[in-house]
Amino acid sequence: MRMPARFTRAIQDMAVDNAAGGRLFRAPARINIIGEHTDYNDGLVLPTATALFTWLHIFERSDRRVQVTSLNLDQVAHFSLDGIEPSAETSWIDYVRGVAAGLEGAGVRLRGANILIDSDIPLGSGLSSSAALELVSAQALLGLAGRSLPAERLAELCQSAEHRYAKVQCGIMDQYTIACARKGHALLLDCRSLQAMQVPIPGDLGFLVVDSGVRHCLPDGNYNSRADECAEALKLLAAEQPQIKSLRDLDRATLERCEPALGDVLYRRCRHLVSENERVRKAVTALQNHDARALGSLLSDCHASLRDDYEISCPEVDTLVATANSVDGVLGSRMVGGGFGGCVLVVTAADDIAGAAEQIRERYAANVGSEPWMHIVNAAGPAQEISES
Repeated sequence: MRMPARFTRAIQDMAVDNAAGGRLFRAPARINIIGEHTDYNDGLVLPTATALFTWLHIFERSDRRVQVTSLNLDQVAHFSLDGIEPSAETSWIDYVRGVAAGLEGAGVRLRGANILIDSDIPLGSGLSSSAALELVSAQALLGLAGRSLPAERLAELCQSAEHRYAKVQCGIMDQYTIACARKGHALLLDCRSLQAMQVPIPGDLGFLVVDSGVRHCLPDGNYNSRADECAEALKLLAAEQPQIKSLRDLDRATLERCEPALGDVLYRRCRHLVSENERVRKAVTALQNHDARALGSLLSDCHASLRDDYEISCPEVDTLVATANSVDGVLGSRMVGGGFGGCVLVVTAADDIAGAAEQIRERYAANVGSEPWMHIVNAAGPAQEISES
């Protein structure tokens, strides 16, 4: 995977103003095959990483300042490593500030830096550009300090940074996936125990990502409200069923008995979570059995649940899913990410993916008037330092 040309040029320009040589890092996008909104409810997820990257070049400074230039946003921001605290208004730099604060809080004495960032990952698309920024920043700041932390610990630290500094009450899935990904594999992750199993992705299976063009902003949207609803449901359930410590512990029979106490909205939120954990287990079996058709059906069922029970889709995404599912060779599709916009994940046989992509492109353009951004998934490795050669 080549670096963006503008990133290469900007590195060369920055090198002129920095006495010491820099170091290059990258972190992949996260694609969640299935298991949506289960992570912050201690549930099961089945994500993978893909070969879209957030790139970071870092130069050491002689002071304790960090200056970050984002080529995507055409913005420069800076902060001091001394006395970092959350700001009243959130912005993109809070992802980097939060990670730096977390590393310092973990006992890592960081060094000042000039940082250059660029990304192939469409912002607000549901492919976890924020977690990629967190993990690549963490790896770079650690590398400059001459330190390292276990990938699992780094994922937890970055999640905490997003909670406190970006004010998004996300689960652990995005950070854990980007920290621990293995090329060619999906990751079955239990978000309560953090036990993980690498699941090979069959070579005869194809995944296509299609961007709806609708952008979300999680702190300003309804993502946190879903987490609040889940917390409210858990409180009501635990009052009658003390053995339920998280919504992960809920089964269908108990859910049906508790429907009157929950009310319609909370009941449907819980129904999505119960059914989604079941779909994750079935999806692992489908991958192990090379059963693309079963996997596609599970993805389509997932989308219906997200649309109707969790209510985080939108008309544009629903239309794109319906368009994809009408195409020859498509076995199923669903929205991915936090919701309220972003991308759709489509599953096909590997031999059918190019033809399906072209049909989706044509039908989308006929309906919308422009061609969609598309990406064929190639399961990638984790956030790491890479050679510039």
